Amino acid sequence: MIDISAKKDVERIAVAEGKIKLKRETIREIKRGNIKKGNPLVVAEIASLLAIKNTFSTIPHCHQIPITSAKVNFEIKDEEIVCKCEVKAIYKTGVEMEALHGVLIALLTIWDMVKYLEKDDKGNYPATLIKDVRVLEKIKGE
Repeated sequence: MIDISAKKDVERIAVAEGKIKLKRETIREIKRGNIKKGNPLVVAEIASLLAIKNTFSTIPHCHQIPITSAKVNFEIKDEEIVCKCEVKAIYKTGVEMEALHGVLIALLTIWDMVKYLEKDDKGNYPATLIKDVRVLEKIKGE
């Protein structure tokens, strides 16, 4: 890991987003509340928050950061769900990896919960895609 001991603690904010493309029928069933495993957005939010807080345990060079705030939001569109995570901390290093980790785990959780609707007759997922994962904004206080 990089030695950050000489850096000052400042407010750090990162916002990341990503999308999961799903079949229209799957989106419809999510909106109707007909997913066998429960509400994927509620479960994905919880999974995302856990991922944000535990990024350091899955990405070897990430520092353990004292998160002061984390927000996870979803927007359901016709053929995709957009996840956005905002993470804040007052620390020596940024929180963009935590925001990205939160987005990816949320999207993977959604996939896991709806995969039975997404499979084709061979058990593959030709329509399902996680895409456009990126950092939208990174702010470092003075």
